[in-house]
Amino acid sequence: MRDLRVEKTVVNIGVGEAGERLLKAQKVLKMLTDQKPVETISKTTNKDLGIREGMPIGCKVTLRGGRAEDFLKRALWVKNNKLAGYNFDPEGNFSFGVPDYTEFEGMKYDPEIGIFGMDVSVNLKRPGYRVTKRRRRTSKLPVRHRVTRKEGIQFMRDRFGIEVVE
Repeated sequence: MRDLRVEKTVVNIGVGEAGERLLKAQKVLKMLTDQKPVETISKTTNKDLGIREGMPIGCKVTLRGGRAEDFLKRALWVKNNKLAGYNFDPEGNFSFGVPDYTEFEGMKYDPEIGIFGMDVSVNLKRPGYRVTKRRRRTSKLPVRHRVTRKEGIQFMRDRFGIEVVE
């Protein structure tokens, strides 16, 4: 019950507008993850950026289980298996950006699509976290069972062989 695992990996592309660019971003996520992306919707209005509330401004894919770990290995390969220490939060989760989808192995530049970068967010958990999410008899997770930043970094070093640069 003390072992860590990758609960989910979320891959997000923020476009900032609906239309042609959003469709191209969805196509990129579909090629990379073999999973249908979901549109992300604006929560606020920003007149300077031309964004209205309820307007689709990006897309994301949530990967779990084996798919999440496979994609994470490919994304870390793009980053040369190096992450900065500030990428990790106090709960052991981490995020990083990939500047261009063509840096993934086997992907080629398509002039019709263009260049899209993406954000990758990874959530680490221990088994037993369900007690905080279940419908009946929810309870708090003890402090000793929560993941710390130090444990998250050590898990990534051991499991994926990455180097954390402080």
